[in-house]
Amino acid sequence: MKSSHEIDYTVHGGDLQFVEIELDPGETVIAEAGAMVFMEEGITFETKMGDGSNPDQGLLNKLGGAAMRVFTQESLFLTHFTHQGNDRSRVAFGAAYPGRIVPIDLGSLGKPLLCQKDAFLCAAFGTRLAAAFHKKIGAGLFGGEGFVLQKLEGDGLAFVHAGGTVIEKDLKGGKLRVDTGCLVAFEDGIDYSIERAGNLKSMLFGGEGLFLATLQGHGRVWLQSLPFSRLADRILENAPSDGGNQTGEGSLLGGAVSLFQKR
Repeated sequence: MKSSHEIDYTVHGGDLQFVEIELDPGETVIAEAGAMVFMEEGITFETKMGDGSNPDQGLLNKLGGAAMRVFTQESLFLTHFTHQGNDRSRVAFGAAYPGRIVPIDLGSLGKPLLCQKDAFLCAAFGTRLAAAFHKKIGAGLFGGEGFVLQKLEGDGLAFVHAGGTVIEKDLKGGKLRVDTGCLVAFEDGIDYSIERAGNLKSMLFGGEGLFLATLQGHGRVWLQSLPFSRLADRILENAPSDGGNQTGEGSLLGGAVSLFQKR
């Protein structure tokens, strides 16, 4: 018998997606704070401390789950959306930046899913969120995305968000080297470590960063083409350097000024 609620869903959109969850009376979906787009009549929400799998657990367990979420730099709380009306009702969730929403059936996976700290969007009630520490100190010091990953456990549906285009790779004992920011999620049991990006010249001038993530073993890996950190870096690099007063050709304001000057 499944411990997680069985929810139905539809993913809408192309590059700016949101997921619409359909709930039967009594069903609940958990989500990160601030991810809700809309909810229909009959659905109520409540912010609760804990790991998302059991809101009635004891205070010590709640504090433990909340502490683990602090390590992943997420909110102390998860929001529980419950349908308390009749028939069916819907609630939708969207991410904070362009990309794809990936639905993953944890029950079919048969093992925990490890994902980057900002990848989790929402999941069926009964899904447990925990912190997974890197086994090797190098992954924590040079991984680029923090010392810990989020671990999702359960037998229901979970939804993760990734930037740009998403590709799923199936490792069959081979080795895959990935830019640390492009790694979204991978199945538990895959060996994850950090290695140097070539020789000293390649590390300094190759433009691929100083270190790469290495994954080896058997299981699925999800990658993203445009991590938010890369997008933010490009925006900062091209932003005006004098607090917005620059109206040069390369700035957004400069583009608007030049448009009016041509008229």
